[in-house]
Amino acid sequence: MGIFSSIKNAIFGKAKAQPAPQAQRQPQGQAMPQMRAAQPAAPTAPAQPQAQQPVDVEQVLTQIASEKGNPDLNWRTSIVDLMKLLDLDSSLTNRKELATELGYTGEKNGSAEMNMWLQKAVMKELEKNGGKVPAGLKD
Repeated sequence: MGIFSSIKNAIFGKAKAQPAPQAQRQPQGQAMPQMRAAQPAAPTAPAQPQAQQPVDVEQVLTQIASEKGNPDLNWRTSIVDLMKLLDLDSSLTNRKELATELGYTGEKNGSAEMNMWLQKAVMKELEKNGGKVPAGLKD
């Protein structure tokens, strides 16, 4: 599992607790259309999980920060603080790996430029993966 997957799982795992019952219903609904090929209802059944509300990334991270009682972490602008908030290793080695995963093309030396790019890239990727991220955290 990559570094971004660890970040995503830490945020989305905290937010999602109810999708399992919907996922359990789908196989039953899909089994019947396999028996009756003429039934057009199958395409509508998988649409239910997509109708779920996106995970509010800012809300989840704010909640985690509140629960941990660590107001000094500036996760909104610092990739290091974001990773610390999620109990992930924020070492340069891991940030280099994250930079590679997300397609950073600059020098991977832990510079402010790399870290700022990483913070924004993580937020953009979270949005692509079903997160609701305010523009201020992506731009």
